[in-house]
Amino acid sequence: MSSSPAGRGNQRRIAVATVVGTTIEWYDFFIYSTAAALVFAQLYFAPAGPAMAQVLAFVTVGISFLFRPLGAFLAGHFGDRIGRRAVLVITLIMMGAGTALIGLVPSFESIGMAAPLLLILLRIIQGISAGGEWGGAVLMAVEHAAPERRGRAGAFPQLGVPLGMLLASGVMALMTGVIAPGEAFIAWGWRVPFLLSLVLVAVGYVVRRTVDESPVFQEIAQSAERSKVPALTLFTRYGLLVLLAALVFAGNNAGGYMTTGGFVTKYATSDAVGLGSTEVLLAVSFGSAVWLVVTWWAGQLADRIGRVRTYQCGFAMQILSAFPLFWLINSGSLVGLYAGLALFAVGLGLSYGPQAALYSELFPASVRFSGVSISYALGAILGGAFAPTIAQALMQATGGTAAISWYLMGMAVISLAAVSLLRDRSGIDLSVRNEAEQSRGATIFSAPTRAAAEAVPAVK
Repeated sequence: MSSSPAGRGNQRRIAVATVVGTTIEWYDFFIYSTAAALVFAQLYFAPAGPAMAQVLAFVTVGISFLFRPLGAFLAGHFGDRIGRRAVLVITLIMMGAGTALIGLVPSFESIGMAAPLLLILLRIIQGISAGGEWGGAVLMAVEHAAPERRGRAGAFPQLGVPLGMLLASGVMALMTGVIAPGEAFIAWGWRVPFLLSLVLVAVGYVVRRTVDESPVFQEIAQSAERSKVPALTLFTRYGLLVLLAALVFAGNNAGGYMTTGGFVTKYATSDAVGLGSTEVLLAVSFGSAVWLVVTWWAGQLADRIGRVRTYQCGFAMQILSAFPLFWLINSGSLVGLYAGLALFAVGLGLSYGPQAALYSELFPASVRFSGVSISYALGAILGGAFAPTIAQALMQATGGTAAISWYLMGMAVISLAAVSLLRDRSGIDLSVRNEAEQSRGATIFSAPTRAAAEAVPAVK
């Protein structure tokens, strides 16, 4: 079986399947973050007091990240053993079921401590699902693509994050502003977006069942290249590469979850800024739209100037916009909020669009699913897991937002350094027959492979 790129018609189906699936997954993930900012403190953690209740609500956002590596280990193991497509269908169903059940959890007032415990359990299920989703989606997209179009193809599953946020914040804004404003939103309106997940998952299931298995995995299945324990092989042989890849994602994820993980929504609606919930949610939707456009452009840019250089531009932009983001929000102006979120979204898009292609080209075929999934999950823990909680704690400790901006800058600097230690391997042969070449030359500490050197003559 050849691992040659799929035909254009099949590539279009794959693009649609990956972007629809990841959009639904991240819609499910983000409506939790939004609800944590708006209602969970009051409904599930009120006995802890107003300030601590909000911190605890944000902690539950982060708890799911701790279980992403478990999802990544499981999905990576089975994705490298039984295939990418089957794992994608399973993770989609898990996420949808967990999300819908969150919409049915009674409040603390109704069932006491069982309420927050159920909430946390279902959030853990979301985390396990999210940990396995991303790796399968990007490999389905990238392994089907021609070498010169991997950045563009890999941008499709990346679009699921801003699209999911756009959909989540849009639905929440519709509920708070039109369908169930005021007390109705707290009483029942917030539950509707969670229950809506059942419809979206049904659509995603149908779409994902229509695509073919990755050609690289079909080649693996007919060879002797399947590792019995992919994760063990990964850490034994490629531990440094996993660490660097995780650090690359950490800066983007910290910035992304500062704006999408509920902190900006909570802060902008607090007395310190004084904006309304619906108008803030619409501003977040606008920022997500900018993130979406830049992510798509960055994937194509990565095919022209390379993955590493595109990343470096993105992290430089995040560093430069960390302080202006909060200066503009602190102006108390709705225009300032829109401008700050849009400005910061440019750096987020530039440092997210190339990720699928970069990660896929770092790891050899037999452990690729495990490599990209585990690196992504660890990066999420180091970056976004507790970014809203850290931001809330920093603001309460210092009384302002300057410390939060320094935190965002520091995370971006770490990621910039990490990506600069990686070789750009654009165009490397991803098939099993090139396993030996894929296993060498991924960092500046090792000699470049001949294939990578021929594909990108200018890399360091």
